[in-house]
Amino acid sequence: MKRYSAFAIAKEALRQHVGWTRAWGNPEPKKRYDVIIIGAGGHGLATAYFLGKNFGITNVAVLEKGWLGGGNTGRNTTIIRSNYLQDPSAAIYEKSRSLYETMSQDLNYNVMFSPRGVLMLAQTQHEIRGYKRTAHANALQGVETRWIEPAEVKEICPIMNIDGPRYPVLGGLWQARGGTARHDAVAWGYARACSDMGMDIIQQCEVTGVTTSAGNVTGVNTTRGDIACDKLGMVVAGHASHVANMAGFQLPIESVALQALVSEPIKPCMDIVVMANTVHGYMSQSDKGEMVIGGGTDGYNNYTQRGSFHHIEETVRALVETFPMIARLKMLRQWGGIVDVTGDRSPILSKTPVEGVFVNCGWGTGGFKAIPGSGWAMAELMAKGHSPLTEEFDMNRFGRGKFIDESVAAGVAH
Repeated sequence: MKRYSAFAIAKEALRQHVGWTRAWGNPEPKKRYDVIIIGAGGHGLATAYFLGKNFGITNVAVLEKGWLGGGNTGRNTTIIRSNYLQDPSAAIYEKSRSLYETMSQDLNYNVMFSPRGVLMLAQTQHEIRGYKRTAHANALQGVETRWIEPAEVKEICPIMNIDGPRYPVLGGLWQARGGTARHDAVAWGYARACSDMGMDIIQQCEVTGVTTSAGNVTGVNTTRGDIACDKLGMVVAGHASHVANMAGFQLPIESVALQALVSEPIKPCMDIVVMANTVHGYMSQSDKGEMVIGGGTDGYNNYTQRGSFHHIEETVRALVETFPMIARLKMLRQWGGIVDVTGDRSPILSKTPVEGVFVNCGWGTGGFKAIPGSGWAMAELMAKGHSPLTEEFDMNRFGRGKFIDESVAAGVAH
């Protein structure tokens, strides 16, 4: 792999850039691998990367039915934070946030991580109590957050109207080391590193079946032939229940669309991420100047990746009172992603009833922020059979009634 650096750029500029090589390979699938990962999104690629980096397992194939990063990884609003209430959640999200801080250096690929800070607004008395509780919990967990008063909210984000008639800003939970990253670059950086370790990233290769023998996984059937393996990781977000059915078990998740939109580019006016959970809208400004706006999931199960007018109306109407300036902006584009939602709004990282099959799903609307931590934990689970970060997130917790309830604790599932 050619190392990226200022020297390499200067050298290639002098010879008309003829020395650049492919960032990752495009191999034909082999007949057998030690590990197959289904899903070449951020979570799947991160799992493969840490299998190689942390455990030396490099005879790995990452299979993708479409193109690399073409699912939820390329369809999200890039928020990174770890200010969750429950201890297992805070642990894995804080692991992820810390890995984001050094990801560009680790991968030798600029993922444009921007620790601009994440502000979660309290606009009701209930939210004040909830966020102060979270701040105390975060202090015990080693997660750096703090409660701030309305005056400081206005100081951090001057374009905000904190005196709205319906939902005035009463304070907020501030995580200064939260932020954003470039979603495509995260997938590309991991893919490049995996390919450099000798792993095969195979696009346009849909898994159509999972083969087993005596309760153990033996391989997968794909549109590019049958491939054998010793271990199989299912990391396919909203399609997790579909792939699990191929292996003969069910998952306690539902698939719904989550929509978002961006405005036309404007000059810099907002250098943080703001989440307004009472009205269920959140916003940040991209490096290109677009206002990135998102809201809640659709109210019904579906697999669409398109937007809808009623969602634009609902989300923007909620934010206009707090950010009056956005009323004058034009929408540039809108999209949807298929998210997998569990009953307690927490993920599943678990062994399954089929020996050798592992599943990573249920991140709901919070998958992007968890990519490196999820990959670290999933790789450890697959390599060693257990991981401290995944112990509470097994798929059998629902039968035991041991929920990790972030649906209420986090205020919002993002």
